[in-house]
Amino acid sequence: MKLYVVPTPVGNLEDMTFRAIRVLKEADLVLAEDTRTSSILMQHYDIHTPMQSHHKWNEHQTCVAMADRIAGGLTVALVSDAGTPCISDPGFMLVRECVRRGIEVECLPGPTAFVPALVQSGLPNEKFCFEGFLPQKKGRETRLKELALEPRTIIFYESPYRLLKTLQQMAQFFGGDRPAVVVREISKKFSETQHGSLEELIAHFSEIEPKGEIVLLVGGKPEAPKEAKKNKYKIQEETDSD
Repeated sequence: MKLYVVPTPVGNLEDMTFRAIRVLKEADLVLAEDTRTSSILMQHYDIHTPMQSHHKWNEHQTCVAMADRIAGGLTVALVSDAGTPCISDPGFMLVRECVRRGIEVECLPGPTAFVPALVQSGLPNEKFCFEGFLPQKKGRETRLKELALEPRTIIFYESPYRLLKTLQQMAQFFGGDRPAVVVREISKKFSETQHGSLEELIAHFSEIEPKGEIVLLVGGKPEAPKEAKKNKYKIQEETDSD
């Protein structure tokens, strides 16, 4: 009995690992975010393991029953439409339930869209903050105000239909001169990386309609100039001595 979390390509089918193919072939059942999408991958690699839907609309109701089946001896492989399950994708509830019961869970290494986007962005990557999708309505502005103070590179997933609005809101709260990068359609034929300030990206995507899967990266809040920091501490010392 075991749950495998299996990453799948974010665009290019050649990014599938040999081990991921083997696990999908040997599993008793594949849980897929969308069986129609996963069937393309399964057919490409001649995988005939039975599939069952497991997505954000039903995982609340099915994770307990599925954990029961795994505990009963089933080997299950969990996949999402693209990338690593649980990262802005369904799967967390099943993983949590299996961990709670002491069922072995193993996540295979593999594709995750934000990692290559971060590496090729040119923004600082020794420390970063992954936000996934921003709230669409309630709490959105509050979260942006909080993130305006974040010193690390911030990574978002965004819909092409909301990208321009998001860039405009970020310019409002972060400042239009904040550096940012839009990475579109990672690993696909028409992959594109667009660098610039938030203002420059707003101008670009006001003229060119964005399409496809998007990773948006924004530079962290710049540190205060060293001289300003020094003066601040000097003033503090003088105040303390008084």
